[in-house]
Amino acid sequence: MQENEKNLLNTIAGIRGFQPGTAFNLRQNGQGVERHSTPQVQIKTKSDQPGIDIVVKPNSEAEEVHIPVILTESGVKDVVYNDFYIGEGARVKIIAGCGIHNDGCETSQHDGIHTFHIGKGAHVTYVEKHYGEGDGLGERILNPTTVVHMAENSFMEMDMVQIKGVDSTKRNTECFLQAGAKLVISERLMTHGKQQALSDVKVSLDGDECSVRIVSRSVGKDQSVQCFHPIAVGNAICKAHIQCDSILMDQAKISSIPEISANHVDAQIIHEAAIGKINNEQLMKLETFGLSEAEAETVIVEGFLK
Repeated sequence: MQENEKNLLNTIAGIRGFQPGTAFNLRQNGQGVERHSTPQVQIKTKSDQPGIDIVVKPNSEAEEVHIPVILTESGVKDVVYNDFYIGEGARVKIIAGCGIHNDGCETSQHDGIHTFHIGKGAHVTYVEKHYGEGDGLGERILNPTTVVHMAENSFMEMDMVQIKGVDSTKRNTECFLQAGAKLVISERLMTHGKQQALSDVKVSLDGDECSVRIVSRSVGKDQSVQCFHPIAVGNAICKAHIQCDSILMDQAKISSIPEISANHVDAQIIHEAAIGKINNEQLMKLETFGLSEAEAETVIVEGFLK
């Protein structure tokens, strides 16, 4: 494996190499490259379409699964369908994402469609990282789709990160919560140049005492364009909180369009949204410590996106 491919793996999957005993599936340029299942986590190739089924046995404890995708050839368009079946009472961390290294003139694109079926009382942490790099003129495009079905009293934390190098992304997330299910969604995004990013998130709160918290933090630089559209629909006794915070720089454009809907008298749904430039007082304070304006901006942005 070449050095740039190793760097992409480290960036998107948070790994220093696949550890013995860890479940993983590595996909490169549209093909499966390497895979390892464990007694508690089985990874199988789909028979009807490109992609895999990941099955986590009921009551599994502290399992970890890595499913990185890397594109290192210009002109590749990869579409993959991954289904996750999380057994009742299981506890698992799934680290996914895609890295694109494009030094060519043609567009490289990855569309990942992930569907989660989370059993009763299961606990899932899902980390998804997107990253792009390369000196070529070809675009780097990522269009992730995530569908989540949460059974009673299950928990899921989703951490989606896209910080650098992706020219265009359209993210579509749709979640369905049954009684007592709890969902936490965190999105962190930075765009620069002429990049474009669209994120649609819809959560249907269908069971009593279920809840969701959606937090989006983004930074727009140069002439980039962002639009974040979260939707929470309360169909039962439930709670939802949507928070969108963005820093606007240069000539960038950012739209935040929270949408809430209550179809039950005891649905409690709140949204907050704020877009603004970096606070001048923060810049001045950091500059008094000897930082340049550009260095001070970098410190503020990095802290904001943590």
